[in-house]
Amino acid sequence: MTQPVDILLVEDDPADAELALRALSRSGLEPTVEHAADAEDALEALERRGLRPRLVLLDLKLPGMSGLDLLRRLRGADRTRSLPVVVFTSSAEPRDLTGSYGAGANAYAQKPVNFDAFGETLRRVCQFWLAVNRAPDLPA
Repeated sequence: MTQPVDILLVEDDPADAELALRALSRSGLEPTVEHAADAEDALEALERRGLRPRLVLLDLKLPGMSGLDLLRRLRGADRTRSLPVVVFTSSAEPRDLTGSYGAGANAYAQKPVNFDAFGETLRRVCQFWLAVNRAPDLPA
């Protein structure tokens, strides 16, 4: 059984997760959001519980399996290969940017430090992926 949700937020930092959830609640988009604190939680939601997000917001620096390793795993599975994944991270490292695209990210956005800028960046990212972009139905 699949469970539709707008966003799967994969974020280990509780403060960043709270900021993201607060920013999304104020965005005017009213998305449904599932939070996973690490890659294993994300895989549990996607593979075993059948979560079907329209967008994955993925932090790179996760405990255990990294965000890049999770992204590679998602791209390697038929069921999640075409799932839109936006890397949303504080990293400005060129190797993280190129590594993310090399692993199959659809987009890369750096988290601003200022809350207002953080919220606006997140709103703009989600506005595109949830309101503008058209994606194919994902396999069951």
